[in-house]
Amino acid sequence: MPKYVFVTGGVVSSVGKGIFAASLGLLLESRGLKVAMMKMDPYINVDPGTMNPYEHGEVFVTDDGAETDLDLGHYQRFTKAKLSQKSNVTTGGIYNAVIQKERRGEYLGKTVQVIPHITDEIKSRIRMLTSESERDTDVAIVEIGGTVGDIESLPFLEAIRQFRLDVGHGECCFIHVTLLPFIAASGELKTKPTQHSVRALRDIGIQPDIIVCRSGDHKLGPEQRAKIALFCNVGDNAIISAEDIAPVYAIPLNFKKQGLDETVLRLFGIEAEKEDLVEWAAMVEKLQGLQDTVRIAAVGKYIAHDDAYKSINEAFVHAGIANGCKVELEWVDAEQFENSVAPKDVLDDFDGVLIGPGFGSRGIEGKIRAVQYVREHKKPFMGICLGMQIAVIELARNCLGLKEASSTEFTPETPEPVISLLSEQRGIKDMGGTMRLGAYRCDLRPGTKARAAYGTDVIHERHRHRYEFNNAYRERLEKEAGLVVGGTYTHSDHELVEIIELKDHPWFCAGQFHPEFKSTPLEPQPLFRDFVHAAISTHAARRAT
Repeated sequence: MPKYVFVTGGVVSSVGKGIFAASLGLLLESRGLKVAMMKMDPYINVDPGTMNPYEHGEVFVTDDGAETDLDLGHYQRFTKAKLSQKSNVTTGGIYNAVIQKERRGEYLGKTVQVIPHITDEIKSRIRMLTSESERDTDVAIVEIGGTVGDIESLPFLEAIRQFRLDVGHGECCFIHVTLLPFIAASGELKTKPTQHSVRALRDIGIQPDIIVCRSGDHKLGPEQRAKIALFCNVGDNAIISAEDIAPVYAIPLNFKKQGLDETVLRLFGIEAEKEDLVEWAAMVEKLQGLQDTVRIAAVGKYIAHDDAYKSINEAFVHAGIANGCKVELEWVDAEQFENSVAPKDVLDDFDGVLIGPGFGSRGIEGKIRAVQYVREHKKPFMGICLGMQIAVIELARNCLGLKEASSTEFTPETPEPVISLLSEQRGIKDMGGTMRLGAYRCDLRPGTKARAAYGTDVIHERHRHRYEFNNAYRERLEKEAGLVVGGTYTHSDHELVEIIELKDHPWFCAGQFHPEFKSTPLEPQPLFRDFVHAAISTHAARRAT
């Protein structure tokens, strides 16, 4: 039977539960254990698919097409856990399931209530995480979103309280991640908020077994450690200091030094093999020692929120590791290019340009002008999802002379729909969970940059879109604009264009999929890796002149 670790958060939101859960998963895997990961979100949305990135950050997509919380991206980058629809649960999803059961008569004669019906549904989702592969899971790590004391998270906390009673005390472990604020006037870390947070947990029947203390730039001292242990009813060795550390991939090594994995294994009575973190530690050391730099401009519209493109940011870190250089990624507002700012004035100082994913018409014309600049000036370019569609529109307008070329997403009545709605999307009105989602096959064309990057003929990458390349324009774009179709997917009665490239360009590659979702620090994504390599060549040429 798998063991269960429940991670809760206190004092403030965004305290770092996701990074902690991912780090613990990595440490347990280094001891030879197999882990499963889950994030429970207390918002009423069924999933984050319809939420603005400024509200929620990026939407992370799994192979089986789940639109999930960005913390699953942390899980993927740190661990080998198989992430799926089961890995993310929301209040909206739970209530939706319970209401459907009530309508089907499964509770016939009963009054449907938060306890036991909502909490039972939550517990069933926890069991489902490992139900089909219990032999393949030693430890399931379940992160509870939100902050202790929030009304939204109360049903989840009640459910995990009951869960320990259901499976037994030795089968569950509660870990509380909390903030220790530093008060500059007194020059000390304050433990009182943590004491109150733990008290709130204990009031609903949960006694944390381990307390992880986020302390900013300050290390937790022995006095604070002893005080928290005393007032929160845990041992000194169960207090883990979590000061800010860069890069983020060094955080698990800090937890290892404090014996976090040993403490968890001891609580579960598990004897595991000696840890093997050699490859991870070597990666961190290489990352910390990078000296050479390359500058990449990412043209987008959600540039004020660091989490809006979290996986893209991290994929460039991984690509930098693979190329032995530090990638200085700067997000550039696309809308400025629609006004008085010329793309050259901003992008000329960069070694490569990315056009990332997005929805809606805002900033589109600015992105088109940015692609025209990189095409004409032979600057390395990478496009992701919408970025590929923008590149196609730019080629149609400026190389084929189709000045009204557009996507039916932005201009439904365009006479030149070079990007149009996927056939299976026609007639769909619901917005949530109805896009082309998840991993799909892509057959790579020999002799292309994509084929050289991946080193294989067939790949599977994750998608999240409604619109596609219109094949009615393919022949003209290939003959007159130098377009190269680098990868395709055969879908029912037609062939979808998945990757485009350009002839006579040092590195111009764009994909309809989201390659960033599969990148990890130990296995950098091939397109990001080769894009950065091309940018390094540009950087070297710029320095030579």
